[in-house]
Amino acid sequence: MPYKIVITLLTDFGTADYFVAAMKGVILSAHPNAVIVDISHEIPPHDIATAAFTLLACYRDFPPGTIHVAVVDPGVGSTRRPIAIIAEGFTFVGPDNGLFSYILDRELHARVFRLSIETYFRPSPSTTFHGRDIFAPIAAALASGVTIAALGEEVSDPVRLEAPARCKRASDGVWNAAILHIDRFGNCVTNVARDEFPGDPVALRIEIGDHTISRLLRCYADAAANAGELFAIWGSAGFLEISAYCDSAAQRLRASRGSSVRVTIGAQPNLTDEDQQAGPH
Repeated sequence: MPYKIVITLLTDFGTADYFVAAMKGVILSAHPNAVIVDISHEIPPHDIATAAFTLLACYRDFPPGTIHVAVVDPGVGSTRRPIAIIAEGFTFVGPDNGLFSYILDRELHARVFRLSIETYFRPSPSTTFHGRDIFAPIAAALASGVTIAALGEEVSDPVRLEAPARCKRASDGVWNAAILHIDRFGNCVTNVARDEFPGDPVALRIEIGDHTISRLLRCYADAAANAGELFAIWGSAGFLEISAYCDSAAQRLRASRGSSVRVTIGAQPNLTDEDQQAGPH
């Protein structure tokens, strides 16, 4: 049996229209043995940053050789470049609009190519649907063994989002971080990465707006006795999150993506009135 290549799709297309089906049809017509996996098609329309985080959170869960096609493309048909990226055995295909920023932040040896060899596109590509006419056929070509270098020239200036996937620690042990993503439960994912720490911090202090959080819990259920309490947790995507048990931390904090967060790790925190009322845990 021929080796089956996994191709993932991540878009803001939804499922009410024909867009996702058309992309799958193009891929399967060119490569019938492809295994197509939907990461999500419910990215909010035009929300490049949410798509970038979603891809970052799960791309390594797939087998090496996977081709990740991501299309959130408000600049479709304009001068924005179509690109492909190769990084640590994975390939990424989509628009050069910052969507792959977090992948490039993590995969420091990634190589980026502008897709310029039009023989690999569908004939007469639409100016409104590059997902079907450029990115899907490119993914099929890659799955069929075409090398990424055959698709165009290498570039060194891919578009980056303003907020990095990982913040840098200051010399005084303070992290001037930001909220990278807010999930559907209202958890606020910061850009403080778990792999920066060999073990759990002895003490933690998070300041966001006029709130201070100093409790780091192992799992959400550890806060069940204090429903609504704001606490910190290492989330499954590998970042420090601010959460509230069975409640939206984002609403409690009036926070949004990009909100500034000050994280102090290793210093004895000062408990707020809210923390003291919650009691020991």
